[in-house]
Amino acid sequence: MSAAQGMLERLRALSEPQRVTLGLLGLIGVSFLLRSTALHGRFWIDEGLSVGIASFPLTDIPGALRQDGSPPLYYGLLHVWINLVGDGEARTHALSLGFALLTVPVGFGFARALFSERAAWLTAIVAALIPFLSYYAQETRMYALAALLSMLAAGSFALVFLQGRKRWMPAFVLSGAALMYTHNWGLFMMAGLGLALLPLLRAGRVAWRDALIGFGAIGLLYLPWLPTVIYQAGHTGAPWSTVPSLTEVPGELAGLFGGAGAAVALLLVGGSGLAAHLALRRTRDASGTQQAGTVVTLGVALLIALVLAVVANQISPAWAARYFAALIGPIILLVGAVLSRAGNLGLATVAVLALLWLQPPTEKLNNKSNMHRVAVLLEDRVAPGDIVVSTHPEQVPVAAFYFPDGLRWASGMGWFEDTRIFDWRDALERYREARPRRTANGFIEALGPGQQLVLMQPILRTATWTAPWTKLVRRRSVQWERLLDRDLRLRRTAAIPHIGDTDLPRGVRIVLYSRTR
Repeated sequence: MSAAQGMLERLRALSEPQRVTLGLLGLIGVSFLLRSTALHGRFWIDEGLSVGIASFPLTDIPGALRQDGSPPLYYGLLHVWINLVGDGEARTHALSLGFALLTVPVGFGFARALFSERAAWLTAIVAALIPFLSYYAQETRMYALAALLSMLAAGSFALVFLQGRKRWMPAFVLSGAALMYTHNWGLFMMAGLGLALLPLLRAGRVAWRDALIGFGAIGLLYLPWLPTVIYQAGHTGAPWSTVPSLTEVPGELAGLFGGAGAAVALLLVGGSGLAAHLALRRTRDASGTQQAGTVVTLGVALLIALVLAVVANQISPAWAARYFAALIGPIILLVGAVLSRAGNLGLATVAVLALLWLQPPTEKLNNKSNMHRVAVLLEDRVAPGDIVVSTHPEQVPVAAFYFPDGLRWASGMGWFEDTRIFDWRDALERYREARPRRTANGFIEALGPGQQLVLMQPILRTATWTAPWTKLVRRRSVQWERLLDRDLRLRRTAAIPHIGDTDLPRGVRIVLYSRTR
């Protein structure tokens, strides 16, 4: 007997739970290898903010977030995690990695309960390899947690309301509330689920009492945060964002799967699987009809959530492709379900996609920002008391994490009171009113002879700067350098790193000025 035959015999001898456990552990292992190649990647702007906010006392985090615009759950969990393991890059990335890996068994469990064994395995494969999670599993942000919670919320919603398993109601309530406490787009997802349920409520297929209990309990749990989110909406917003056009949305959705090719393949093959699901509604197969109804309702909920997001962002832009994290959980469940009904073509599609997705995003993750490298280059050039002025103000928390101790921190808007967080409250208006000459004069006068002003600017040629905030940052960056170059009280001594015309790093450049008189 060959070694392969012997292995097959041993696998056949295993019980069903043992085979499932072994298969899931294998997928989790592959996912871990794929999603841990850049665990030591350096922080960028948003990650510096995450670590900074999480460093506040736990009870102070909700109040601090009035300056930021985010809900508090992820930061509270990160606070606890940092206190246990530390705040280094790999240590904080590991928290996101854990959330991403959990989507594999969670997706498997929900897909098997809602659809079939085949759907469960396809869902688990997609969850283990999908590029969106491969990227955000290695970032100190809330997106992997939002993906996991959106899967829990959508799966438990389907079990409670579409399949009548009311014992899952606590899971639905807790995961739904947790999703909204993790990312504001969770509001769109939960609204989509509620609105998609309306036809079933009107038809009497779902009891109004159950819906009121479930969604009412979520509302009660979210109620304490409501005054803060209303305040944030009026004062923080996202001036760095632009209004999304309808032509952008398909491309950004395709990016969840690694690009247009993978997305088109899923649409074509998934379309045949969806047609097979819908055909079940015309049969007398109660299980098949239930599965088809689940696919349709979750699909409608996702479409509504997406429409709500697009409409809301026409009014007050806060759009970024990474925010699809709040929708990705049910998307993964639906992909597994429709491909399972596409027969061998569905299996072949997943196999091809798996090969495409087995490319870790290491290079992108390792080149999010040059801030750490700049800090290393600057370490021997600055001394305590020198003033760092960032013309891109939200860079300060990540810079303060890496730069030497003892520096004084400011931005083009004025002195920084707390380098752990950037105050987004009415920031666009405040930055417009902060005139460079008057602001710079205050910093220069605060320098003693020989002390330095460290001008930190974004590298402007690496991105488009078209939003109201980024356009202002671009203009202020040029104004500040020109102003300091002409000030007779300062002498320009160095600019780092050296930047040529090609291979520009993402991040910042530093110009050093010494106080002469």
